[in-house]
Amino acid sequence: MRKRRSAAAAEPAADAAMGTASALAHTARQPGWSGWEDHGGELVSPPAAASWAPGRLDVFVRASDNALYHKAFHDGWSEWEPLGGPLASAPAAVSWGDGRIDVFAVNTGNVLCHTRFDGGWSAWQSLGGALTSAPAVSSWAPGRLDVFARGKDNAVHHRWFDGGWSEWESLDGVVTSYPAAVSWGPGRIDLFARGTDHVLYHKAFAGSWSAWEPLCGPLTAGVGVASRAPGRLDMFVRGIDGTLRHNRFDGDWSGWESLGGLLLHPLGPAAVSWGPGRIDTFITGADGRLYHKWQG
Repeated sequence: MRKRRSAAAAEPAADAAMGTASALAHTARQPGWSGWEDHGGELVSPPAAASWAPGRLDVFVRASDNALYHKAFHDGWSEWEPLGGPLASAPAAVSWGDGRIDVFAVNTGNVLCHTRFDGGWSAWQSLGGALTSAPAVSSWAPGRLDVFARGKDNAVHHRWFDGGWSEWESLDGVVTSYPAAVSWGPGRIDLFARGTDHVLYHKAFAGSWSAWEPLCGPLTAGVGVASRAPGRLDMFVRGIDGTLRHNRFDGDWSGWESLGGLLLHPLGPAAVSWGPGRIDTFITGADGRLYHKWQG
């Protein structure tokens, strides 16, 4: 990847106005944002989140026993439920329709594995690969899945499902984080990863793949990204002071705002949207617990 930076987005660095939060419970609310909500747990990886309908949230984490756990919101939060393991990475999750969730993770053999919910949870399925990062997943239509992960060559590798699974393809680059991916419409994917220079890079699919382009940096972890409308992206990163930063794209980048909190190093955030006016972000706090903040 090139080591040139774009002016498209400001750097997510610490500034004097931010300070450093000593605990999530003590961070102030930002305009339009909720306070932090504590969901407990003993996390050892970034969380993943998906939504299949307005008012519905599904959150997945790898806990200290390396098993996958799931918690859902629908008129209130469920208890944590175990979904098996052991896993060697954070999970990735997406929904392509009402009542459907697909979850991916890397197992202890460095192979991609997959489980799905469609009225009940399936057994884990192996999808191969020789992976060195957690996966990312996006969906642009019912029945379509695009999965990304870093391979042994440190490039991003891609596999998709559209009636059947493709072979793995390389998307090149040399990355130092797990990727993040989102789709805001049919045939569109936005893909993000951190380069060797700790700068965030972006690659887009709209019929074919663009080249990698630099966006901002330096980053201390992977990013979380979601879309609440066509052409709209909401990006979340861990700043160099350990707090959560947010930047949105809607024709142009808004610039970084601080959302407080204190993320466990070096774990990044997760994000999901269930409608045009709503965005939810989840982090692993410095105490290893799951925290949640939302707008809308």
